[in-house]
Amino acid sequence: MQKIMNWMIIVVAVTSVACFIGCTSAPQPQPSGTISKEPFGTKEGIQVDLYTLRNANGLEAKITNYGGIVVSLKVPDRNGQLGDVVFGFDTLAGYLSNEYLKSNPYFGALIGRYGNRIGKARFKIADREYTLAANNGPNHLHGGIKGFDKVVWEAKSLPGEEPALELRYTSKDGEEGYPGNLTVTAVCTLTNDNALKLEFTATTDKETVVNLTHHSYFNLAGKGDILNHEVMINADEFTPVDSTLIPTGELRPVQGTPFDFRTPTTIGARINQDDEQLKFGKGYDHNWVINKPMGQLGLMARVYEPGTGRVLEVLSTEPGLQFYMGNFLDGTLKGKDGWVYQFRNGFCMEPQQYPDSPNKPNFPSVVLKPGQVYRNTIIYRFSTKQIP
Repeated sequence: MQKIMNWMIIVVAVTSVACFIGCTSAPQPQPSGTISKEPFGTKEGIQVDLYTLRNANGLEAKITNYGGIVVSLKVPDRNGQLGDVVFGFDTLAGYLSNEYLKSNPYFGALIGRYGNRIGKARFKIADREYTLAANNGPNHLHGGIKGFDKVVWEAKSLPGEEPALELRYTSKDGEEGYPGNLTVTAVCTLTNDNALKLEFTATTDKETVVNLTHHSYFNLAGKGDILNHEVMINADEFTPVDSTLIPTGELRPVQGTPFDFRTPTTIGARINQDDEQLKFGKGYDHNWVINKPMGQLGLMARVYEPGTGRVLEVLSTEPGLQFYMGNFLDGTLKGKDGWVYQFRNGFCMEPQQYPDSPNKPNFPSVVLKPGQVYRNTIIYRFSTKQIP
């Protein structure tokens, strides 16, 4: 009888401890992100889908596997109201009808095999010259006639607390003139610290050049011009260009020029100055040399829009940042909700290698060899700033 009583006391004690732990210390379920898929149309008979990513805080990104395009990105203002801060079209047909325009804007696209310009549309590797499409005056731009922004990527959702979409594409040897079969993976994650994180990797079976980036046009106010946005760029130098927007090879100090954004300055503050570089680009369309060690993830830029309080921080492992302010938009494109995109209505922050690096020995190398893995991380992180 005494043994039975002792056993009962032990059971009661254990049960009480379990109840105490369960009632006061058990972890509560944490909110997690979601990802869903819906048809978005077809491209040359291939199904194209639209993926909606929502993080635990309610931020929303819509990404299609056509061109890896970020179709919309909704983030809160200082009052908590969500608003779409990127350019795009409501339907796949909008992107397809504009994809081969001479002034293709590359709204929200994944850019490759080489982002930005390559001078005279050619380069050499080991004394062999490769000729590319000249689709930007005499130069090659954003991967050519049919770059990575115009192909349908294989896509799948990735499990986890933060919604993520994996995109895969193999660019065949000789595609758009580039050597080597290049296998590319892009993982797009909407993080719970309110960032869109893009992680690129690539491998090749032949020496080639690679420079992947992202080309969203941002407007943190939602609509209107961007001249009142305040910009900080973490760079002491930029790469000046010639009249065709190809870097001269010089690394020029920003000190005393309209390109000095080390202190937050509105986009419109110096845009109309009598400066040769501004005239060449019709405004800002240049690469800044970011102050950080090569390959290290670091802050490149910060943008603040006073009216909404929205703040965008751009971080990357890349050495350069192309800051472009929609200088070639001309009011001919009607986008989401009927908004006609006008001159300087949006800006791009494109972390990347320096333009024309394949032809500039003093620039960081962009050559990828068999057995090597190309890696590139880009983060667009959002927050808000209250009025003082």
